Amino acid sequence: MNSQNVDSGSAEGMDERPTTATDAGIPASEPVVDLANVTFGYTATPVVEDVSLTVEAGEYVAVVGPNGSGKSTLMQLMLGLLEPDVGAARLFGDRADRFDDGERIGYVAQQASAATGMPITVREVVKMGRFPHVGFDRLPEDNRELLDGLRAEPLDTARDVANAVSGRLSSEDWAVVDDALATVGMSGFADRRITELSGGQRQRAFIARALAGEADLLVLDEPTVGVDAESVDAFYDLLAALNAEGITVLLIEHDLGAVVEHADRVVCLNREVYFDGPTDEFVDSDALARAFGAGARSLAGVDG
Repeated sequence: MNSQNVDSGSAEGMDERPTTATDAGIPASEPVVDLANVTFGYTATPVVEDVSLTVEAGEYVAVVGPNGSGKSTLMQLMLGLLEPDVGAARLFGDRADRFDDGERIGYVAQQASAATGMPITVREVVKMGRFPHVGFDRLPEDNRELLDGLRAEPLDTARDVANAVSGRLSSEDWAVVDDALATVGMSGFADRRITELSGGQRQRAFIARALAGEADLLVLDEPTVGVDAESVDAFYDLLAALNAEGITVLLIEHDLGAVVEHADRVVCLNREVYFDGPTDEFVDSDALARAFGAGARSLAGVDG
């Protein structure tokens, strides 16, 4: 379980914080998400108050809480879309509000917010995940390396330069797109319009878009809203498989039963953190009743 006893301080103070070291004296990798005493409110009343938590690489974490508990606000603070009023938020070791390596993050929104009217195919949706990887940033920074490439493989190098200048996807990019479609079981739907898919199929397409971007962190905001029960089970099987491959999963979910069944760690929020720890300990705790009310255990499918 990750420690929540994080020293308070401003964002500037966190930038000066030394890297955590292992017992062997070797620097450990930075947490994917690190919140220290974070408070935020859209008005004078805090929506999120004094929240400290970390998410390490490879974790499968679910954030749960009643409606209006601050779950989506917490997600925006984690991703740097909002800046804390108090405390500090870090993302992959950088201040979250200054983080500019967006291809490391894949985001899947609620089904209701998907642009279901867009007349584009599944493959076109998934290829959007490659856009952060195309353009001039793909060219070597060292001109000598580029010249060596022109001498050794003039046609391939010229094509790569042309693709970078035009922003077109290369054959390698399309291979990544096809691999992402295969991973989520959507290869057979690649040429179908996104509007023709079921809710579960659309969510798989959006996950494929995140995979095509080669994201390290997959953030999902109540992704099974409006999705049929059979598709929900397949959806969570897919998340488990992706997590087993090393992708960090951060899930905001209203379905307590699904969280109890699938997540490894639960953060229970209602403005402040009521619980942060392993799922089985969450089930045995009183956090459900304190955060949700007396009927919450039955909502989670847990015996009272």
